[in-house]
Amino acid sequence: MKKVEIITRQEKLNGLKELLILHNCQGMTVSSVMGCGRQRGYIPEMNIIGEDINLLPKIMVFTVIEDKELDTLLADITNVIGTGRAGDGKVFVYDVDEVVRIRTNERGSSAL
Repeated sequence: MKKVEIITRQEKLNGLKELLILHNCQGMTVSSVMGCGRQRGYIPEMNIIGEDINLLPKIMVFTVIEDKELDTLLADITNVIGTGRAGDGKVFVYDVDEVVRIRTNERGSSAL
């Protein structure tokens, strides 16, 4: 299993949610976050007060998926929510050693 962590623009949440459902994701966690990358947090049209803005609002979504879904999910994320502009975001992938559903004590894939 893999934990997939996606940081992207807030307006991409609905499309991302639909994509995760298509890839058999059983759930997701979404957080509002602030950050900057290569664009250094600066978007001229957001600078209405004349001060440098060094962090931009983003969302961070994480889910756990089966290994076999990973490659197609990553391809779909870049194709569907990518715009080709700075600020599209990043995807981080981590190995998941174990999952336990607390309510039932199920483990592994059945706990997702």
